[in-house]
Amino acid sequence: MRRFLWVLLLGLAMALAQKSGGGVGGRPYSPSPPPMSPGPAPVFPMPAPSYPTYPGPIVVYPGGGGASLGLVPVLVFFGLILMTAYMVRGLRRAGEGPTASVARLRLALLARPQVQRALRRLAEEADTTSAKGLADLVDEAALLLLREEAAWRFGDYQVAAGSEEEALARFDAWMLEERSKYQETFRHFEGKKQVAGGYQAQVEPGGRYLAVSLLLADHRLLPPRSPLTRSRAREALMDLAGSSPYTLMAAYLSWTPEKEGEALTEEELLLLYPDLDKL
Repeated sequence: MRRFLWVLLLGLAMALAQKSGGGVGGRPYSPSPPPMSPGPAPVFPMPAPSYPTYPGPIVVYPGGGGASLGLVPVLVFFGLILMTAYMVRGLRRAGEGPTASVARLRLALLARPQVQRALRRLAEEADTTSAKGLADLVDEAALLLLREEAAWRFGDYQVAAGSEEEALARFDAWMLEERSKYQETFRHFEGKKQVAGGYQAQVEPGGRYLAVSLLLADHRLLPPRSPLTRSRAREALMDLAGSSPYTLMAAYLSWTPEKEGEALTEEELLLLYPDLDKL
């Protein structure tokens, strides 16, 4: 019981002491509706046959000319072909396995005001309404982090694969988790910007770290890179930067602290992100 109360009080204290944070991204992709199953072939009423009247008896000779099949058998035949094609397509899709993946890279680096300014500027100028703009955002974020490789201290990389709907659902859950780590002082999401006013920077003597998270949902199946090392972190950044407007489904970049002068202590960092590996 005491342990539970201690954890609860510690979590409450951390929630009240959260630093500032920012985020930028969006979801330009919406999955297409599932294909409709073909309905039954339409049936058209057939006109009643009319026969000419002959003065004498009608003699039918064997081996005479064939009669017309009519419209209904032809429509039924083509309806069966379409139904078979849809069934084969559905079975083929069911056997394909995962069709998309989602990845999250977290890096904790030594905080510098120049990096915080660069992240804010990147978030301000990003086009978050198009797939091309989000792909460019991922490229620029990866480039910024690669240039700061000497400052990397901790990291974590997770990848999950599944259907398009599953990948987007996991992306949304991870994005929500990232936003819960800080007090949101800036957000640029799908063309809408939000800036929180009145926030006072919490400058602490032991603050050293800046935590940056890069999320991507993509049609490509991204390979896992765990346990994360410095070289695998570089490979993960290159994997994320390999996304294109034709494969990208969603992207989000977040960082904390967002305000210049703030930094996370090592205790805060490891409590907020307990799964980090030392790089």
